[in-house]
Amino acid sequence: MERNGTLMLILDGFVDVDKYRYVYVMFFLALYVLILCSNCIIICLIWIHRNLHEPMYIFIAALSLNSLFFSTAIYPKLVVAVLSNQQSVSYSGCLVQVFFFYSLGSSDILLLLAMAYDRYVSICRPLQYASTMGTTCVSICLASAWFVPVCLMSVTVVVQSKQKICSVTLTGIICNATMMNIHCTLPKFLAMWTLFTLSVMAVIPVLFIFFTYFKIFMVAYHSQGEVWKKAVDTCLPHLIVLLATFSLMTFDIIIGLLESVLPKNVRLILTLQTLVYNPLLNPIIYGLKMTEIRKHIKRLCCSHVGVIKTQVE
Repeated sequence: MERNGTLMLILDGFVDVDKYRYVYVMFFLALYVLILCSNCIIICLIWIHRNLHEPMYIFIAALSLNSLFFSTAIYPKLVVAVLSNQQSVSYSGCLVQVFFFYSLGSSDILLLLAMAYDRYVSICRPLQYASTMGTTCVSICLASAWFVPVCLMSVTVVVQSKQKICSVTLTGIICNATMMNIHCTLPKFLAMWTLFTLSVMAVIPVLFIFFTYFKIFMVAYHSQGEVWKKAVDTCLPHLIVLLATFSLMTFDIIIGLLESVLPKNVRLILTLQTLVYNPLLNPIIYGLKMTEIRKHIKRLCCSHVGVIKTQVE
């Protein structure tokens, strides 16, 4: 389908969009605002307070920044699509969305890998922490977490953009793995490159993260006392976010492989989970479970309550 000379792809994943159009719009707008506000609060708190200028909190701020970019790449387009008479997106816009969707998702996993390594050095080798997790190491971790996924996904998107299209209908509400199915054929290079990217950006990092946390809890268990408490307090939030990220990555793969088998309602629910949980889960988990961040949020809330009471009086 073409519109003003631009190739358009139909988003066929919405359920009863004519009936629930404004429910969709309010739902997406509310989520987008909530994600923006919660992640901005985490970033600002870490930026303002010097006691949060540590590697672990810097990586948390980077995760929140990723959530802002991720949501901005997805939610505005969803709102525009729902308000249109026919839910569609340009082919070039779809490629851009695929690029941000997977590069930022991969970046999250690499940041979680950096956080796992940070916790490992802090708990298992505390005397080497200051020299190991210095400014240079943190900068390299941040640069790698953003640069490597961008390079790998750039190759994927460029190769994908040159393939012949046999269908203009996407079975989802966003551009993700289902986009592979609109091409007439899947080149062997693209298939091999996708497997390589999946291994480098997901499988190997996740295995290394689980191995790292296994080592951490083994050391903490034998040490008991403060070491065990520190391991639980600082590692548990990371593990929750990791499990959520891994689950959502699995959902996306399932959607891509079984799109013709899964009912539309199931595909919609799985897709919404990938869009909602991670950007919203990060600030909630870290805001509630990380002691120092929770303290600053309480102070912020108390100060605002005090100001409101003073104005009322």
